[in-house]
Amino acid sequence: MSDAHAWRHVATAVGAWPSVTVVNRRGRTPSGPLTDGYSLRTEVEDLGLILDECAGTQTLFGWSYGGLIALLAANDRSLRQVIAYEPVIRPFGSHVLPDLQAAEEKADWEATVEIVNRQIAGLDAAQVETLRADRQGWADLQRLSRPAHAELAALNAAPSPHELARRADRVDLIVGQCNHGTAPYGTSFDDVRQRVTRATRATRAEVHVLPGQGHMAHLQAPTELGHLLNGLATAR
Repeated sequence: MSDAHAWRHVATAVGAWPSVTVVNRRGRTPSGPLTDGYSLRTEVEDLGLILDECAGTQTLFGWSYGGLIALLAANDRSLRQVIAYEPVIRPFGSHVLPDLQAAEEKADWEATVEIVNRQIAGLDAAQVETLRADRQGWADLQRLSRPAHAELAALNAAPSPHELARRADRVDLIVGQCNHGTAPYGTSFDDVRQRVTRATRATRAEVHVLPGQGHMAHLQAPTELGHLLNGLATAR
């Protein structure tokens, strides 16, 4: 439910690295479609190609589903630093897969947005109506919701890894204060944290809490998130 454009303000606030590259994953213009053979492994392989192009990458950052993809990539290749904001892992969102599939079959993207926001994120009816009142923003959400079923299905079809980020020198995990320890984002975060801890006993793996924020910090507090990322920059 996001693309590179939505992360522009966070990228602007990040100054600790010489450059920042923000990638549109599959299903987001101008990248291509998910394709019939799409899987979580597809995402990890895509990221590998990007890292090959961006030689010398110092830090890899991922949010939500992208956070899991980043941590899995660090099982395949050595990375200096991985930062993940509220990464999710199976069985996150599995209870809404039938509803999302039905909405996708009808191309009812408005229903998809409502399912994600009401049944996963836990927004109430008034909060959803506030989102709907922003006509352009609601249209953007509908466009961004199109890969939702396929991505969530891929997330839940993949075997849960015993370890994450085995080959990362340093792992930093961020959780919003509003979600810390609470379902669904905080509990999924804890599942990920346990798997990272198993893999990184000899490295530096830390948890950081972003005060006053939830899952959408890149929209609600981009400067604060950018400054937190700056603080996690390792010495070059």
